[in-house]
Amino acid sequence: MNDRPDQELRRLVRSISSASLSRRAAFGGLAAVAAAGVLSACGSPAQGGKTAAPAPTDLSDVDKIVNWSNWPLYMDEADDGSYPTLQAFTKQTGIKVNYNTDYNDNEEFFAKVQPLLAAGQDTGRDLWVSTDWMVARLISLGYIQPLNKDNIPNAGNLQPSLQDVSYDPGRVYSLPWQGIFAGIGYNLARTGGRKVTSMDQLLHDKQLKGKVVLLSEMRDTVGLMLMEQGKRLDNFTADDFAAALTVIQDAKDAGQLRGFSGNNYADDLDKGVVAASVVWAGDVAQMAVGNKNLGVTLPDTGFTLSYDNLVIPAMAQHKTNAEKLINYYYNPEVMAQVTGWVNYLSPVAGVKDVLLKSSDPDVVAVAKSQLVFPDDATMARAQKFRALTSEEDLSFTRQYQALVTG
Repeated sequence: MNDRPDQELRRLVRSISSASLSRRAAFGGLAAVAAAGVLSACGSPAQGGKTAAPAPTDLSDVDKIVNWSNWPLYMDEADDGSYPTLQAFTKQTGIKVNYNTDYNDNEEFFAKVQPLLAAGQDTGRDLWVSTDWMVARLISLGYIQPLNKDNIPNAGNLQPSLQDVSYDPGRVYSLPWQGIFAGIGYNLARTGGRKVTSMDQLLHDKQLKGKVVLLSEMRDTVGLMLMEQGKRLDNFTADDFAAALTVIQDAKDAGQLRGFSGNNYADDLDKGVVAASVVWAGDVAQMAVGNKNLGVTLPDTGFTLSYDNLVIPAMAQHKTNAEKLINYYYNPEVMAQVTGWVNYLSPVAGVKDVLLKSSDPDVVAVAKSQLVFPDDATMARAQKFRALTSEEDLSFTRQYQALVTG
C-alpha cells in the first residue's frame, strides 16, 4: 500500500473542493437509518457474439483525453455542477476527462454498447463502471481489456478483502469504484411521517399504494424479497426465485407499484412523487442533505451488497489515460473526497483515516457512518447475490423482465 500522501495533489483537491465536501458530508451520520436495522429498458443476457479485440493503437500519448461513463450521483460535485476531483486530475496531468452520467442500469447500458463491441467497433468510451455480475459477463465475452497495473501502482491500496473475487480472480480486468448497499428509501412527507422498514410494508401498506418504485436491477429488488422470505442469497433455488417474484407480481397487480426504475428513481423520491422505493443507500444519503424528509432503512432481514467496478472496454482509444485516472482515484486523499460526497463503501484503504483527521465534524461523521464504513454487526446482515449459471441468468432475467414490462 502506498501511504505517502501526494502533497501537491492534496492541495489541488482541497483548493478546488473543500466547501463541497462539507456540504455533502453533512448527512454522513445518516441519522435517518432506521433502527430496524422506470421505467428503464431491461435486456436479456447476451448468449454470444463476436469477441471484440483490443484497440491496435493507444492514442493516449497524442490525445490527452479520457471518455468515462458512470452512474448518476457517483462523483463529488460542486455547486456549479463541476467535478472538483476531475478538475484536479486535469490540472495535475493535462488529461481532459469527458465525464458522462449515462450509466443508469446495467442491462440498459449493455444494450447500448454490445452491438458495437460485437462488431469490433469502438464504443466511444475508455472507461465505465459496471456491477460485479456484469463484469463477469463482459469478461466472458471478451468485451473488456486487462488492466496494465504498471500504470496503476495505487492498486496496492485496494482493500485486502476485495483483492481476489470470483468474477475477476486476481483483479486482472477490474478495480472497484464503490460498494453498494441496497435498502429501502422513503420520503416522510409522503408516508405520513412513518419510516418504511421492510419489503412487506413496502409492498402491502395501503397508505403507500401507487407510490412505490422498485429497482429494475433484478439482483437488488428480488434479493431483498428473498431475504424477507428467509432465504439466503448464496443458495436460493429457482423455486425460491419464483416465489419472490409472485409476491412482487401480486403487489403490482394490486396497484401498489408506480413502476420500476434504474438510477432515475432518485429525483422522484426527492420530490415526493414517490413515497418509498428500493434504493441504493448512498443516493438517499446524498439527497437528504437538502431534504430532511428522506431516510433509508437497511432491513433486519438483510440487504444486498455489491460492488461497481472500473473497467476498460475493448477497442478503447485511450487505455493508458484511463489507467492513469484509475490510479489517481486510488490515492486515499482523492477517494476520501469522493467518499465524503457519495456516501458509499470505499474500496480504497486509508480513506477512513483521511476523513477522521478532518477538523470538520460533518466530514468526520462520514467516517463513522454505517453506510460508508459498516461495522461487523452491519456487515453480518449484508448478503451478496450468488453467481448464476448462464442458463439461470437467462431464465431469471427473462422472468423479471416480463414482470417489469408486463
